[in-house]
Parts: sequence; structure tokens; C-alpha cells
Amino acid sequence: MANYFSILLVVLTLGSGLIWLIDALLFAPKRKVRGAALSANGESALAPEENLPYIVDTAQQIFPVIAFVLVLRSFLYEPFQIPSGSMMPTLLVGDFILVEKFSYGIKDPVFRHKMIATGEPERGDVVVFKFPEDPNVDYIKRVVGLPGDTVIYRNKKIYIKPACDGGKDCADFKEMSQEFVSSGEFVQNLAPLKRMTETLGEVEHDILQHPIAEAHPSEFYTQPGTKMNEWIVPENQYFVLGDNRDNSRDSRYWGFVPDDNLVGKAVAIWISFEFERAPDSWLPSWVPSGVRFSRVGGIQ
Repeated sequence: MANYFSILLVVLTLGSGLIWLIDALLFAPKRKVRGAALSANGESALAPEENLPYIVDTAQQIFPVIAFVLVLRSFLYEPFQIPSGSMMPTLLVGDFILVEKFSYGIKDPVFRHKMIATGEPERGDVVVFKFPEDPNVDYIKRVVGLPGDTVIYRNKKIYIKPACDGGKDCADFKEMSQEFVSSGEFVQNLAPLKRMTETLGEVEHDILQHPIAEAHPSEFYTQPGTKMNEWIVPENQYFVLGDNRDNSRDSRYWGFVPDDNLVGKAVAIWISFEFERAPDSWLPSWVPSGVRFSRVGGIQ
């Protein structure tokens, strides 16, 4: 759906701009000449802008607005809504976020070919990407494994062996530290979830863990030549996880995110709506029941 909107913006921008350009080059000069001739004969003539055909007037009105929206949305920032709880507690259902489109490269808005390289994801970044199994769907997860890394997920913990060329300075697997914060703030299937602070490289962020439930490695995506809970991240691809670890369909289940699928880096929450209400409420479920102003700000 997002890609269809991008195509619509491009078509409207090109169409309105082309109408304006053709009129300016071919028809506006003729209108000006006719107006001058009428004035010379003592007849009243409207100003050129008042003689504009409806389609030209409309094109001139909407072109600057549509062009601005196209540039803003395609190359700078794009708004997204969080539809699920897979990134709790970092992002909640009802959060509206801004995604920085130029963080990982400038791409054309239709075919998404990278035109200018501007950077690469870092470990701990929260990224929006086109779901590899259905590119029409946007996903949001946290980058855990970089190209060349070996990642192990065991007993709800992450172990990473950074990319290495095989020299003597190559590091071994390192456990990503976790510290208990609280329990009971979030509940899943009547079970209070544990809130933990996890460190990924230079990034500290909170995650949620179910106290009992845990996916069996046999459910995970199995990469040829590795164990069921181990993955070697290919070149130009990334391994991503949701912060709500036991309620997230992520790289553990379907594999890696190609660089070409990256949309941008989630950088801020610009508004957050609450949708919880009493069972007997007469309001439709899609109508916000409140605004969480305290959540507005940057994303860790």
C-alpha cells in the first residue's frame, strides 16, 4: 500500500508539473498576446492568471504541495503507525513514528534503487524494512546481526561473534548482557512479562520476555551449514529481532533482511494514541481514547 501511494505521488507530481510547463511554454504566451491586443483595441482584458483554464489553475495550485510531500516522504522522513506489539516496550500499538529515509541511502521512490549511499545500519538500530516474504508489507525490528556476524539465540539470550577475516585478533562469541528491570507492567496470556535492559554494542534498550513460554529452535529458520539456533549473516543482509522477544516474528523464523529492503531508521515518536477502553464503550475501536504525550520523543 505504501508503494502504491509513492507511485500515486510521483504520477501526480509529474502530471501537474507537465501541465504547468506545457501551459507556460505554449499557451501562456498566446494568452498574453491576446490580452495585449484586446487592451490596444480599448477592450477590457482579464489578467493572464484570471484567464487560466481550470486544469492549468489546478495544476499550478497542487504542484508545489505535491512536490514538497514527494520529496519529504521519499528522501527525508516518512510517518508510520505501529500496528502490533512486537516491539514493546520500545514501541506500543498506537505510536506514530518518523522514519529517517536517508539514513541508509537515497533511493528512488518507485523502484527503490539506491542512488546514493549515505550510511549503513548499526547494531541496535530500530529499522523499517520491506518484509522479504511480502515486499508490500512494512516491518519494524531492531538490528542485531551485521553482515558477517554469527548470531546464536539460546535460552532467551543473544550471543554474537562479530565478522572477522580469520586473523589472531578475531573475537569469540560474546553474550549480550541483560539486566532485570521489573515484572508485571506488561501481560501476555495472563502471564506478567519480565522487562529487561539489554545492551547491543553501544545501545541500551529494554526488551520483554515471557517467564515461561519459549519457541523451540525447531521452529526457527535453519540456515544450511549451521545449527537450528545459529545464523551467519550474509553480505549486505541483516539479522533483526523484535524487542517483545516471545511475541515477534523476526529473523529467527524467516531469515535475513537484504539491504535493498531497508526503508529507513526509526528516529522519533511524534504522537502516541491510546486505544484501550471499557468493554461497554460506544466508541468504535479505531477511535483513540487518549493521547500519551509522555511517549513523544526519540527512540532508543
